[in-house]
Amino acid sequence: MKASTEDAVEELLAAIAQDRMEMVLLFCSPTYDLPAVLAEIGRRAPDVRVLGCTTAGEITPAGYRQGTITGMSLSADHFATSVRLIEPMSFEIADGAATIKTLLAEHEARHQHRFDPSRSFALLINDGLSMHEEIIVSALGDALGEIPLVGGSAGDNLAFRETAIFVDGRILSSASLLVLVSTDLAFRVFERQHFHALDQKMVVTRADPARRRVMEINAEPAAEEYARLIGLERADLTPLVFASHPLVVKAGGRHYVRAIKRADDDGSLHFFCAIDEGIILSVAKSSDLVANLVSLFDELRAELGSIDAVIGFDCVLRYVEMEQRQMLTEVSKIMAQNNVVGFNTYGEQFGMMHVSQTFTGIAFGPG
Repeated sequence: MKASTEDAVEELLAAIAQDRMEMVLLFCSPTYDLPAVLAEIGRRAPDVRVLGCTTAGEITPAGYRQGTITGMSLSADHFATSVRLIEPMSFEIADGAATIKTLLAEHEARHQHRFDPSRSFALLINDGLSMHEEIIVSALGDALGEIPLVGGSAGDNLAFRETAIFVDGRILSSASLLVLVSTDLAFRVFERQHFHALDQKMVVTRADPARRRVMEINAEPAAEEYARLIGLERADLTPLVFASHPLVVKAGGRHYVRAIKRADDDGSLHFFCAIDEGIILSVAKSSDLVANLVSLFDELRAELGSIDAVIGFDCVLRYVEMEQRQMLTEVSKIMAQNNVVGFNTYGEQFGMMHVSQTFTGIAFGPG
């Protein structure tokens, strides 16, 4: 049974409240009345900046959940933050440098200390339906230079109708939030996916990049050719098939996932990430997701000494795969054991890349 707005907010704040909160990150199921949630938080914690987004599932201290509100607070004793709201529809590559220059100046002025890139990272939350993530993350990631960038795209429980970003009581669609964070805690940003490329390669021969839609692969109807290459018929394509057999593109010596959102009746394929004519894609096969995740946390623990908290952005298609392959309970335990809080996304950001079917985030250790 879903908790009332008042009870959900009371429970959340009881778990995350601190004496001096710099910021609250909030990840909210679209099943809740978002204005009511923000109003209730504002009533109970009137002087705290609250920002976040709607989700396609939540990662809570108890693991994965659906239809909940989760989040974390950042202590002013250890974190300094500055926020910039971005309108993605009017944002261009050339805007990246000016945006970061202004944000860095504001950060130094607001917190009255010299900015240290080695003690800072950038957190990016995008509208999951804007289809402008690539431009934003590429421009900002480039302008940030050595400052790592990580984030995720808001969801709406796979309805694909409307996602929401919120900050300072404002609720927005078609918007992005960039948060510059400085901390005296040890931290590591990370990106992890569990697929490896197979020998089957394909060329996108007709596409509509603005809509992330591919009509032809290898000069054949896209859905039929994709199905043929993975040994299935067009009628066999389902969300689980897309989750289990994504396509990958090679960039900078690494493979990045290009997950398929859906197949249309006309035989075209829609993707979660940018796609263009002439791109060479490879069919990918899922490896052991559980072992992959355990390895990630082992590596982070070895680097940090311990994992005190993780802000995590996990693709909703990974959730679909876990659920269908009956791994959800096991992976939930792993997330809970490693103090992950976050949400299931419609895409993930890392560095200058917008990716999909990937787990990204920031892990924090002792100061």
